[in-house]
Amino acid sequence: MTTAESQPEKDTRVACPDCGLVQRLPALQGWNFAECRRCARLLAGPARGRVDAPLALALGALLLLIPATIEPLLMVSSHGAFRTCWLSSGIAGLWRQGFAPLAVIVGAFCIVFPYVYLAALIAVLAGLRLGARAHLGPVFRWLMGLRPWMMLEIFLVGCFVAYSRLRLVVDVHVLAGGWCLMAATGALLFALTQLDERTVWEALPLRHAPRQSWWHWGRRASDRGARERAIACTACELLVTVAHPGVPCPRCGAALHHRKPYAFRVTAALVAAAFMLYVPANALPVLTLVSLGNEQSNTIITGVLELIHNQLWPLAIIVFLASIVVPLLKLCGLTWMLLATMQGSPRTLIARTRFFRFIDTVGSWSNIDVFVASVLVGLLQFGTIAQARAGAGLVAFAAVVVLTMIATRTFDTRLMWDASQRG
Repeated sequence: MTTAESQPEKDTRVACPDCGLVQRLPALQGWNFAECRRCARLLAGPARGRVDAPLALALGALLLLIPATIEPLLMVSSHGAFRTCWLSSGIAGLWRQGFAPLAVIVGAFCIVFPYVYLAALIAVLAGLRLGARAHLGPVFRWLMGLRPWMMLEIFLVGCFVAYSRLRLVVDVHVLAGGWCLMAATGALLFALTQLDERTVWEALPLRHAPRQSWWHWGRRASDRGARERAIACTACELLVTVAHPGVPCPRCGAALHHRKPYAFRVTAALVAAAFMLYVPANALPVLTLVSLGNEQSNTIITGVLELIHNQLWPLAIIVFLASIVVPLLKLCGLTWMLLATMQGSPRTLIARTRFFRFIDTVGSWSNIDVFVASVLVGLLQFGTIAQARAGAGLVAFAAVVVLTMIATRTFDTRLMWDASQRG
């Protein structure tokens, strides 16, 4: 059995997942990091080699998430009436109001995926620490794919926005579950800063013969046929030689392809569908607030204006950027990249690649409005005195966010570089 860490680091060759350039990864020490020499993609970070720190932090985050789930987060009082909110209250409220798809999305992003992600991360890191590394490759691959959909920190920001809005009409108190949620989110984010994906990948064993490993490609650099047959895994970035498209990666089990299959067509279809939903998502009300019998329907933009009117400028800027600017940037940016790929344009190629990394990173933050609505729906239920109801625009907006996130997952930026070389 051959492991990545058993090979000399000086022979490490990688293919950049963003531009496809094959290059040697230098040995790193201290706080140094390695970037792609063509598109500046981060290939290895300063947390290289660490396992104990992210393992301890992930375990702490999981232990803190349990009381954050079973204890109430917030309590509001209005005219002598009290109501508490749990992590699941918004899910139940959306379900009762007939928004079952939204309830499923919120439940998956805020409860199910965080638990699954933390449990899987602890299992992988503990396996590395104890030396039980068999079958961890596919688990870590699914773990990395799940990360964009695990939105605990975004839900926490949504709670802050909802808290600020509620303070204008009722008394709000943060309870034990809320403090545990803040601590769990902080521990999780700190754990991710201490985790280097390449450290984990290089410590996992290869399940095939050594002749198909990445280091073998480096030793046979003079073999032109091996160069042409080498395929970089899109999941773990392993450079595999003597491989055919469709066979599983010897390290993570993902199907090997020179480029993501049907990436251009699938991305174009998703972007077109998201564009059609973007108009109703911003035109229809996302939330209706009832106060002493008076109803006020808010769209995304009127919610931002309400925050500005109440002098909550920082929150207004966050919601405006996350809910209006980011989705539009993603749609226009992906359209720009698709058109440039069709034309084979070499112009602004590096800028396009960097912009794609930006929208891929911030895309999930557009769900802030969905989480704000779920907290208000679960907490603000005092009959005719004060009540919150979700609107149809919230469904369209959530669909836009999900479609654009899938679109960035399916798009292959290497197609832009291939097209520019052909042009």
